[in-house]
Amino acid sequence: MADQSDVRRIVLSLPETREAGDHFGFTVLSRGSKHKGLAWAWNERVEPGEPRVPNQGVVAIRVANVQERDTLIKADPAKFFTEPHYNNFPAVLVRLDEVGRGELEELLTDAWRYLAPRRLVKAFDEEQAAR
Repeated sequence: MADQSDVRRIVLSLPETREAGDHFGFTVLSRGSKHKGLAWAWNERVEPGEPRVPNQGVVAIRVANVQERDTLIKADPAKFFTEPHYNNFPAVLVRLDEVGRGELEELLTDAWRYLAPRRLVKAFDEEQAAR
């Protein structure tokens, strides 16, 4: 079982990542000074017509594409889901109390890989291989 502190620890251990100052969300430096979101709190609509509110038990994580998202959901709908807001967006919603820390680390590292510059991924892979 994982929680938001695990998300924070894992993401911030990856090169060129940072946490948003005003909400639970994490980015990676993509090109130049542009940051792209790789994980963030899911904002749930609790009351119809009212603003969405962050759900601390669910995190949105970038995936390679919509097909990968759909494959994850089909494989384990207890862990993974989506909502209409994400219909054409490559991110999966993850129930933190259903996912293990190892699987969460794999999901977050993959998300980082999809967004980080190739040179950064290459350097990271070389460092990991040297360990």
